[in-house]
Amino acid sequence: MRMRRHHQQDEDTGIDLTPMLDVVFIMLIFFIVTSSFIKESGVEVQRPQAGSATAQDKGNILIAVTADGQVWLDKQPVDVRSVRAHVERMRVDRPEGSVVVQADRDARTGLVVQVMDQARLAGVRDVALAASAEGR
Repeated sequence: MRMRRHHQQDEDTGIDLTPMLDVVFIMLIFFIVTSSFIKESGVEVQRPQAGSATAQDKGNILIAVTADGQVWLDKQPVDVRSVRAHVERMRVDRPEGSVVVQADRDARTGLVVQVMDQARLAGVRDVALAASAEGR
């Protein structure tokens, strides 16, 4: 009887990418969970300058009032009378959040006051008016 000898490769010479992919997916999940998403009102306004302006981190509902009298909320123009309903709907996600009104420096004061009043009627206690710090 003749014995045959089989030459089997005991080890594969390929690289195992599974641990690297695990690390990449864990890092991706980490960055998604820890990132903060910036919400925008949908229109750029020229904010007035103020010497006492400070940064506010917790403003999560932004309302913009333009110089020509438009009110923007969640990247779309809205009627000033519907601001309350929109704010109430947006507060479902974060009930402890605040509202920041970004009024253009040439916007009518009466319209800005109406917008701030609608936000307060929606139950928001912390309504801030955005301004740029002087010298920026």
